[in-house]
Amino acid sequence: MEENKYENSYKYFENRDCKYYPCHSGDDHINCMFCYCPLYPMENCPGNYKIIEKEKGPVKSCIDCRFPHEAENFDKVMKVLKAK
Repeated sequence: MEENKYENSYKYFENRDCKYYPCHSGDDHINCMFCYCPLYPMENCPGNYKIIEKEKGPVKSCIDCRFPHEAENFDKVMKVLKAK
């Protein structure tokens, strides 16, 4: 992966001191700006989620989704939130 092109800013924040970092595997850099994904409750979420059937009903699983943690997706996340 290329070197991180963003410094900590209003669009990007990386907290390597967090005990949960990295929260998703497979990336050298994760944008922690959206630690809790604001897209989780949305049906039109552009991320890579799966619906898992559980005893009490379906659950949205985002374990394989890194969409809000990719630095280049900050503006896309904001656009989805503004359209809400």
